[in-house]
Amino acid sequence: MQANQNDRVQPVHAPAEHPAVPRPKVGVLLANLGTPDGYDYWSMRRYLNEFLSDRRVIDYSPWKWQPLLQLVILTKRPFSSGAAYKSIWNEAENESPLATITKAQTAKIKAAMQARYGADVMVDYAMRYGNPSTKSKVEAMVAAGCQKILFFPLYPQYAGATTATANDAFFAALAKEKWQPAARTVAPYFDRPDYIEALAQSIERAYAAKDKKPDLLICSYHGLPQRYLMEGDPYHCQCQKTTRLLKERLGWQDSEIMTTFQSQFGPEEWLQPYTVEEVARQAKAGNRSIAVCAPAFSSDCIETLEEINEEIKESFEEAGGEDFTYVPCLNDDDAHIDALSTIITENLAGWLE
Repeated sequence: MQANQNDRVQPVHAPAEHPAVPRPKVGVLLANLGTPDGYDYWSMRRYLNEFLSDRRVIDYSPWKWQPLLQLVILTKRPFSSGAAYKSIWNEAENESPLATITKAQTAKIKAAMQARYGADVMVDYAMRYGNPSTKSKVEAMVAAGCQKILFFPLYPQYAGATTATANDAFFAALAKEKWQPAARTVAPYFDRPDYIEALAQSIERAYAAKDKKPDLLICSYHGLPQRYLMEGDPYHCQCQKTTRLLKERLGWQDSEIMTTFQSQFGPEEWLQPYTVEEVARQAKAGNRSIAVCAPAFSSDCIETLEEINEEIKESFEEAGGEDFTYVPCLNDDDAHIDALSTIITENLAGWLE
């Protein structure tokens, strides 16, 4: 191909009237859960409707679930969820912390990829729910000349309700493209040594800042119905392995760390123990100083900043707990970005060298 202006090229041996096309690139599309556009009622309702209508998230029969969702849940829940988002909202940027952090992660990964590959790679991010949508970002990458796209759901542990539904949205976007790019998806990275090392370093920094070591570290993962585990979802087992590897890296005893699950929803039994109940039990049992981290989340969000650092903290203190420490997610920490960049580089092998 011959170079042309505006990063477009004329295909070799093409007739003169053939339109110039974008210079071929490889796209890296990061994917996070999503965020409402605002914390007002209608923004929250649109976001919650998209999220709670996903059959990967709530797999009840639509003819039973949708009337309940539309007529009951979505008339009330946008108010309570909106208040929760308002308490953590980044007012300066008029966006949720998840959006702010995902942008920062993307900027650092983009710099790392361009330092290695130059203009041959395009890095961007999308949200499974809300904006920017996966469809819009796939369209933009194809329009920019990405003939190959690496799709990276930012979930360390696989779950059908997180990794799989993100992939579903990606594949659905590809299905709309006339010239469909080649595609790869990134596997879960819950047991990678560089990810575990980044987690361990974050715990060590948090503990070093305290006068006394907490009695217990609780690794709180987002919850799923227990039924999903019995139906073959590997999420529970991968969470347990992450905690075990973190314990081994820290050199701790079993009594110093444990796995719990948060954010249960609806009448079903979910993965247990529930974080909100366990922190209270620990306080009553005499563990008055605890730390909580959230290894399932690559970015701080409503489930960490509001649920853990407000609701779960309150449960602990009301039960007699005295010292509660929330260890932030890895966010755009350099060790985390290095690990994610290494994963991307490995998955680009054969496409870019």
